Amino acid sequence: MTENDELLLRIATAIEGLMPQPAAAADFRTAPAYVWDGRAARPVARIEAPPLALLRGIDPQKEIVVANIARLAAGHAAHDMLLWGARGMGKSALLRAAVAERQLRAPMALALVQVSPEALSTLTRLFTELGAIERRFLVFIDDLGFEEGDSSGPRALRSWLEGGVEARPGNVRLAVTANRRAIVARHASEQDDPINPRDAVDDKLALADRFGLAIGFHNCSQDDYLAIIAGYAEAHALAWDRDDALEWSRRRGARSGRVAWHYVVELAGRAAQAL
Repeated sequence: MTENDELLLRIATAIEGLMPQPAAAADFRTAPAYVWDGRAARPVARIEAPPLALLRGIDPQKEIVVANIARLAAGHAAHDMLLWGARGMGKSALLRAAVAERQLRAPMALALVQVSPEALSTLTRLFTELGAIERRFLVFIDDLGFEEGDSSGPRALRSWLEGGVEARPGNVRLAVTANRRAIVARHASEQDDPINPRDAVDDKLALADRFGLAIGFHNCSQDDYLAIIAGYAEAHALAWDRDDALEWSRRRGARSGRVAWHYVVELAGRAAQAL
Protein backbone atom coordinates (compact mmCIF):
# COMPACT_ATOMS: atom_id res chain seq x y z
CA MET A 1 0.00 0.00 0.00
CA THR A 2 1.40 3.38 -0.99
CA GLU A 3 1.61 6.41 1.26
CA ASN A 4 -1.32 8.00 -0.63
CA ASP A 5 -3.40 4.86 -0.18
CA GLU A 6 -2.75 4.88 3.57
CA LEU A 7 -3.72 8.57 3.75
CA LEU A 8 -6.98 7.95 1.88
CA LEU A 9 -7.78 4.99 4.14
CA ARG A 10 -7.25 7.12 7.26
CA ILE A 11 -9.46 9.87 5.84
CA ALA A 12 -12.21 7.36 4.95
CA THR A 13 -12.02 5.80 8.43
CA ALA A 14 -12.27 9.22 10.08
CA ILE A 15 -15.28 10.20 7.95
CA GLU A 16 -16.99 6.89 8.73
CA GLY A 17 -16.50 7.54 12.44
CA LEU A 18 -18.29 10.90 12.13
CA MET A 19 -21.34 9.44 10.42
CA PRO A 20 -24.38 8.65 12.58
CA GLN A 21 -24.65 4.99 13.40
CA PRO A 22 -27.87 3.17 12.50
CA ALA A 23 -30.29 2.95 15.41
CA ALA A 24 -30.41 -0.39 17.16
CA ALA A 25 -33.64 -2.29 16.52
CA ALA A 26 -36.05 -2.08 19.44
CA ASP A 27 -37.36 -5.25 21.03
CA PHE A 28 -41.11 -4.89 20.61
CA ARG A 29 -41.71 -7.73 23.09
CA THR A 30 -40.48 -6.09 26.27
CA ALA A 31 -41.41 -2.43 26.87
CA PRO A 32 -44.86 -1.07 27.75
CA ALA A 33 -44.58 1.68 25.13
CA TYR A 34 -42.48 2.90 22.23
CA VAL A 35 -41.97 6.09 20.24
CA TRP A 36 -41.57 5.66 16.48
CA ASP A 37 -39.67 8.51 14.80
CA GLY A 38 -39.89 7.25 11.23
CA ARG A 39 -36.53 5.44 11.33
CA ALA A 40 -36.64 3.34 14.48
CA ALA A 41 -38.55 2.75 17.69
CA ARG A 42 -37.37 3.95 21.08
CA PRO A 43 -38.64 1.97 24.08
CA VAL A 44 -40.37 3.87 26.90
CA ALA A 45 -40.04 2.34 30.35
CA ARG A 46 -43.29 3.74 31.78
CA ILE A 47 -46.49 5.22 30.36
CA GLU A 48 -47.14 8.60 31.95
CA ALA A 49 -50.88 8.86 32.53
CA PRO A 50 -53.29 9.82 35.32
CA PRO A 51 -55.28 7.02 36.98
CA LEU A 52 -58.47 6.31 35.08
CA ALA A 53 -60.57 7.20 38.13
CA LEU A 54 -59.28 10.79 38.00
CA LEU A 55 -60.42 11.32 34.40
CA ARG A 56 -63.85 12.75 35.16
CA GLY A 57 -66.50 14.36 33.02
CA ILE A 58 -65.88 11.86 30.19
CA ASP A 59 -67.45 8.70 31.65
CA PRO A 60 -69.26 7.53 28.46
CA GLN A 61 -66.11 8.02 26.37
CA LYS A 62 -64.01 6.30 29.02
CA GLU A 63 -66.26 3.24 29.07
CA ILE A 64 -66.03 2.80 25.28
CA VAL A 65 -62.26 3.26 25.07
CA VAL A 66 -61.45 1.02 28.04
CA ALA A 67 -63.67 -1.79 26.70
CA ASN A 68 -62.15 -1.60 23.21
CA ILE A 69 -58.58 -1.65 24.53
CA ALA A 70 -59.42 -4.62 26.75
CA ARG A 71 -60.64 -6.51 23.66
CA LEU A 72 -57.47 -5.66 21.76
CA ALA A 73 -55.24 -6.80 24.65
CA ALA A 74 -57.15 -10.09 24.85
CA GLY A 75 -56.73 -10.75 21.14
CA HIS A 76 -60.43 -10.30 20.42
CA ALA A 77 -62.00 -8.23 17.65
CA ALA A 78 -61.36 -4.54 18.33
CA HIS A 79 -61.90 -1.25 16.53
CA ASP A 80 -59.61 1.48 15.27
CA MET A 81 -60.51 4.64 17.20
CA LEU A 82 -60.85 8.32 16.37
CA LEU A 83 -61.10 10.53 19.47
CA TRP A 84 -62.15 13.98 18.33
CA GLY A 85 -63.44 17.21 19.78
CA ALA A 86 -62.71 19.90 22.32
CA ARG A 87 -59.13 20.64 23.29
CA GLY A 88 -57.90 19.68 26.72
CA MET A 89 -60.69 17.20 27.46
CA GLY A 90 -58.44 14.20 27.99
CA LYS A 91 -58.42 12.45 24.61
CA SER A 92 -54.76 11.42 24.65
CA ALA A 93 -54.67 11.07 28.45
CA LEU A 94 -57.55 8.61 28.26
CA LEU A 95 -55.77 6.46 25.68
CA ARG A 96 -52.57 6.35 27.72
CA ALA A 97 -54.42 5.70 30.97
CA ALA A 98 -56.52 2.89 29.46
CA VAL A 99 -53.45 1.12 28.09
CA ALA A 100 -51.58 1.55 31.39
CA GLU A 101 -54.54 0.16 33.33
CA ARG A 102 -54.78 -2.87 31.04
CA GLN A 103 -51.05 -3.50 31.40
CA LEU A 104 -51.47 -3.80 35.17
CA ARG A 105 -53.69 -6.83 34.49
CA ALA A 106 -51.69 -8.31 31.60
CA PRO A 107 -48.28 -6.62 31.39
CA MET A 108 -47.04 -8.13 28.13
CA ALA A 109 -50.30 -8.48 26.20
CA LEU A 110 -50.42 -4.96 24.77
CA ALA A 111 -48.00 -2.14 23.98
CA LEU A 112 -48.56 1.48 23.00
CA VAL A 113 -46.61 2.83 20.02
CA GLN A 114 -46.77 6.60 19.56
CA VAL A 115 -46.10 7.94 16.08
CA SER A 116 -45.65 11.62 15.30
CA PRO A 117 -47.81 12.97 12.44
CA GLU A 118 -44.58 13.79 10.59
CA ALA A 119 -43.73 10.06 10.47
CA LEU A 120 -47.01 8.97 8.86
CA SER A 121 -45.30 8.12 5.58
CA THR A 122 -43.27 5.42 7.38
CA LEU A 123 -46.22 3.61 8.97
CA THR A 124 -46.03 0.78 6.45
CA ARG A 125 -42.52 -0.06 7.63
CA LEU A 126 -43.65 0.05 11.25
CA PHE A 127 -46.60 -2.22 10.48
CA THR A 128 -44.24 -4.73 8.86
CA GLU A 129 -42.20 -4.91 12.07
CA LEU A 130 -45.20 -5.10 14.40
CA GLY A 131 -46.98 -7.71 12.30
CA ALA A 132 -44.14 -10.17 12.91
CA ILE A 133 -44.44 -9.92 16.73
CA GLU A 134 -46.66 -12.15 18.88
CA ARG A 135 -48.11 -9.22 20.79
CA ARG A 136 -50.93 -6.70 20.35
CA PHE A 137 -50.18 -3.04 19.64
CA LEU A 138 -52.12 0.22 19.76
CA VAL A 139 -50.49 2.66 17.33
CA PHE A 140 -51.25 6.14 18.63
CA ILE A 141 -51.17 9.33 16.52
CA ASP A 142 -51.82 12.41 18.64
CA ASP A 143 -53.33 15.67 17.38
CA LEU A 144 -53.53 14.59 13.75
CA GLY A 145 -54.41 17.10 11.09
CA PHE A 146 -53.73 17.41 7.38
CA GLU A 147 -52.83 20.59 5.59
CA GLU A 148 -55.18 22.00 2.99
CA GLY A 149 -54.42 20.40 -0.35
CA ASP A 150 -52.81 17.29 1.19
CA SER A 151 -54.62 14.40 -0.50
CA SER A 152 -51.95 11.70 -0.14
CA GLY A 153 -51.99 11.70 3.68
CA PRO A 154 -55.74 11.11 4.10
CA ARG A 155 -55.72 8.58 1.26
CA ALA A 156 -52.90 6.58 2.88
CA LEU A 157 -54.66 6.62 6.25
CA ARG A 158 -57.87 5.33 4.65
CA SER A 159 -55.89 2.53 3.01
CA TRP A 160 -54.20 1.53 6.28
CA LEU A 161 -57.52 1.44 8.06
CA GLU A 162 -59.47 -0.56 5.55
CA GLY A 163 -58.97 -2.52 2.40
CA GLY A 164 -55.55 -1.42 1.17
CA VAL A 165 -52.78 -3.83 0.25
CA GLU A 166 -50.67 -2.21 3.00
CA ALA A 167 -53.40 -2.19 5.66
CA ARG A 168 -52.31 -2.50 9.26
CA PRO A 169 -51.82 -6.11 10.45
CA GLY A 170 -54.38 -7.98 12.53
CA ASN A 171 -52.51 -7.53 15.82
CA VAL A 172 -52.41 -3.72 15.41
CA ARG A 173 -55.12 -1.11 15.84
CA LEU A 174 -54.90 2.64 15.26
CA ALA A 175 -55.96 5.31 17.73
CA VAL A 176 -55.98 8.90 16.49
CA THR A 177 -56.83 12.13 18.31
CA ALA A 178 -57.94 15.21 16.40
CA ASN A 179 -59.73 18.47 17.03
CA ARG A 180 -62.39 17.81 14.38
CA ARG A 181 -64.15 14.68 13.26
CA ALA A 182 -63.22 15.19 9.61
CA ILE A 183 -59.52 15.49 10.66
CA VAL A 184 -58.78 17.68 7.62
CA ALA A 185 -59.84 21.31 7.47
CA ARG A 186 -63.28 22.15 6.12
CA HIS A 187 -64.24 25.50 4.61
CA ALA A 188 -67.55 27.14 3.86
CA SER A 189 -66.63 27.18 0.17
CA GLU A 190 -66.93 23.40 0.12
CA GLN A 191 -70.67 23.80 0.69
CA ASP A 192 -70.98 26.24 -2.23
CA ASP A 193 -69.51 24.15 -5.05
CA PRO A 194 -72.07 24.60 -7.88
CA ILE A 195 -71.10 21.30 -9.55
CA ASN A 196 -71.36 18.87 -6.67
CA PRO A 197 -71.58 20.64 -3.31
CA ARG A 198 -71.21 17.50 -1.17
CA ASP A 199 -68.31 15.72 -2.87
CA ALA A 200 -65.46 17.49 -1.07
CA VAL A 201 -67.09 17.25 2.35
CA ASP A 202 -68.14 13.63 1.88
CA ASP A 203 -64.62 12.65 0.82
CA LYS A 204 -63.17 14.10 4.01
CA LEU A 205 -65.83 12.60 6.25
CA ALA A 206 -65.19 9.24 4.58
CA LEU A 207 -61.86 9.17 6.39
CA ALA A 208 -63.56 9.45 9.79
CA ASP A 209 -66.01 6.73 8.74
CA ARG A 210 -63.13 4.25 8.35
CA PHE A 211 -62.70 4.20 12.14
CA GLY A 212 -64.89 1.66 13.88
CA LEU A 213 -65.26 4.07 16.78
CA ALA A 214 -65.45 7.86 16.36
CA ILE A 215 -65.82 9.24 19.88
CA GLY A 216 -66.66 12.90 20.46
CA PHE A 217 -65.34 14.97 23.37
CA HIS A 218 -67.27 18.14 24.10
CA ASN A 219 -66.69 21.33 26.03
CA CYS A 220 -66.56 20.97 29.79
CA SER A 221 -69.53 22.09 31.88
CA GLN A 222 -68.91 24.04 35.08
CA ASP A 223 -69.99 21.08 37.20
CA ASP A 224 -67.64 18.71 35.36
CA TYR A 225 -64.79 21.20 35.64
CA LEU A 226 -65.25 21.44 39.40
CA ALA A 227 -65.61 17.66 39.71
CA ILE A 228 -62.29 17.16 37.91
CA ILE A 229 -60.58 19.56 40.32
CA ALA A 230 -62.20 17.87 43.31
CA GLY A 231 -60.90 14.48 42.21
CA TYR A 232 -57.33 15.65 41.73
CA ALA A 233 -57.37 17.73 44.93
CA GLU A 234 -58.60 14.78 46.97
CA ALA A 235 -56.00 12.45 45.44
CA HIS A 236 -53.19 14.86 46.31
CA ALA A 237 -54.58 16.10 49.65
CA LEU A 238 -54.90 19.70 48.44
CA ALA A 239 -57.32 22.28 49.81
CA TRP A 240 -59.16 24.32 47.21
CA ASP A 241 -61.85 26.95 46.89
CA ARG A 242 -64.73 26.83 44.40
CA ASP A 243 -64.70 30.57 43.64
CA ASP A 244 -60.94 30.56 43.20
CA ALA A 245 -61.20 27.60 40.79
CA LEU A 246 -63.86 29.39 38.74
CA GLU A 247 -61.81 32.56 38.65
CA TRP A 248 -58.88 30.52 37.35
CA SER A 249 -61.01 29.23 34.46
CA ARG A 250 -62.28 32.75 33.69
CA ARG A 251 -58.75 34.05 33.47
CA ARG A 252 -57.86 31.21 31.12
CA GLY A 253 -60.98 31.79 29.05
CA ALA A 254 -61.90 28.10 29.09
CA ARG A 255 -63.04 25.16 31.18
CA SER A 256 -61.46 21.80 30.40
CA GLY A 257 -59.66 18.92 32.04
CA ARG A 258 -56.36 20.54 31.10
CA VAL A 259 -57.31 23.87 32.68
CA ALA A 260 -58.46 21.99 35.80
CA TRP A 261 -55.12 20.18 36.01
CA HIS A 262 -53.22 23.46 35.61
CA TYR A 263 -55.22 24.81 38.55
CA VAL A 264 -54.27 21.75 40.61
CA VAL A 265 -50.60 22.35 39.74
CA GLU A 266 -51.08 25.93 40.97
CA LEU A 267 -52.60 24.66 44.22
CA ALA A 268 -49.68 22.30 44.77
CA GLY A 269 -47.22 25.09 44.11
CA ARG A 270 -48.93 27.36 46.61
CA ALA A 271 -48.78 24.55 49.17
CA ALA A 272 -45.07 23.94 48.46
CA GLN A 273 -45.96 20.39 47.42
CA ALA A 274 -44.67 18.28 44.56
CA LEU A 275 -47.00 16.33 42.26
